[in-house]
Amino acid sequence: MSYVFINDSSQTTVPLLQACIDGDLPFAKRLLETGCDPNNRGRTGLHLAAARGNVDICRLLHKFGADLLATDYQGNTALHLCGHVDTIQFLVSNGLKIDICNHNGSTPLVLAKRRGVNKDAIRLLEGLEEQEVKGFNRGPLSSKLETMQMADSESELI
Repeated sequence: MSYVFINDSSQTTVPLLQACIDGDLPFAKRLLETGCDPNNRGRTGLHLAAARGNVDICRLLHKFGADLLATDYQGNTALHLCGHVDTIQFLVSNGLKIDICNHNGSTPLVLAKRRGVNKDAIRLLEGLEEQEVKGFNRGPLSSKLETMQMADSESELI
């Protein structure tokens, strides 16, 4: 069993966060329908649901406006905390980039390997990262890593 610690000074979102940890979809839905904000500071419900592999709660939070790009205090997105194939697929298919780095420069793949997540999730992250490197998933904005690499190669030419 893994534990996810909540460092949230605002107690108003604790019921939603607990519902995300517990995988309590009906209670999470009721809270969101009554106006609970899915985008609290720090670790969000999306972070917690992704860490637990609860793709149904991830979908519900996304439907109610959860910010997929939200980061915790270490710069981790929900994808950094995720180690479940279906949840990874959901997050990536809804716009999270696989090559995004946290404040320590770690990608979701690096953190997944450190945590020892299952082999299927690692293979999926490796495949997605390989596609990203080849440019298959590039959006209009380059990744920070690509920008740094371009700057390094330009400085070598000068």
